[in-house]
Amino acid sequence: MACLRFRGAVLLGSIAVAAAPLPAAAKHHVLKATPENVQWGWLDPKEPPKLTIQSGDTVSIETLMHAKDQIKPGTSMEKIVELRKANPGGGPHSLTGPIYVEGAEPGDVMQIRILKIVPKDVGTNFNLPGKDFPTIGVLAADFPEGHVEFFKLDVKNKRAEFAPGIVLPLRPFPGTLAVGIDPDDPSPRKGGAKDPMAPVSTVRPWKNGSNMDINELQEGSTIYIPVFLKGGLIWTGDSHCLQGNGEVNLTALECSYEEIRLQPIVRKDMKLTWPRIETKTHWITVGFDESLDKAMVNAVREEVDFLTNVKGIERAKAYGLASMVGDCRVSQVVDVRKGVHCMIPKDIFKGQQKEPEAAKQ
Repeated sequence: MACLRFRGAVLLGSIAVAAAPLPAAAKHHVLKATPENVQWGWLDPKEPPKLTIQSGDTVSIETLMHAKDQIKPGTSMEKIVELRKANPGGGPHSLTGPIYVEGAEPGDVMQIRILKIVPKDVGTNFNLPGKDFPTIGVLAADFPEGHVEFFKLDVKNKRAEFAPGIVLPLRPFPGTLAVGIDPDDPSPRKGGAKDPMAPVSTVRPWKNGSNMDINELQEGSTIYIPVFLKGGLIWTGDSHCLQGNGEVNLTALECSYEEIRLQPIVRKDMKLTWPRIETKTHWITVGFDESLDKAMVNAVREEVDFLTNVKGIERAKAYGLASMVGDCRVSQVVDVRKGVHCMIPKDIFKGQQKEPEAAKQ
């Protein structure tokens, strides 16, 4: 994220907002994907933190492939189906965490900078058998038997051979990056529990991030996520090395990471309802819902709110600007709760805009 410090402020886009205070000497931490540090398919708010850090510290996190690394070259479709059915209601994802960030409280915003991503050298893509999973994948009925492929990743040159004459670029990003659950998330709880603090499946994205599958969330980007639980409780996994918008067959080029290096910063000067992403070239708003139409509404409303509250544009004009320059894309349609993200180009903003009262939102 390009930013300039000026008398205690950070220029984000063209609006100056107060910088989050950072410790004088930030520390670096490492969290390896040991069996006790990785959870399979559930975000459990009662899971003890695996690491405690200060706001502004950096942490290098290792991740695993699905089902705690049980999907690997040679794994059959029959085994993949068995693993999917072995965790009823839960996701297939392996998530490393949670990480407790000192000072994070409900109502804050967790700013997470993605500083570095180093994939491991194996990837996979598969679709489940449509005969067994008729609602998973856009064309599930067309592929009743399912299919799986494994790929050797050329990490140094950031590419992989899909087939002779077809070479894929590697563009790694975390499919899942989450803070602790929102107690008001309407997702079903593990085992049908009614306790709002019972574990939530990693399948559905929500206001706490989770399985967003937004392919813009690459090295050098920053995400801002509302905090719901003390300490923030950061998780990541479902690591991807390439994904098209839509993720139409269920999976991306699924992989795992030797390291994803994050810098979490607690922001007490911001208030958000949904996550917001910043890249070098765009601001990105998001929306999720079981209905793709409603997901679009949520993302566009966030887009208009951003242009109004942060960029100081009168709301009716902001709606028109969103229609002229906002590029809304279908993030994914395979996670039960579908996702849309809207991209606002930074280069349309020339010079200083009027600073609204709600510039810190």
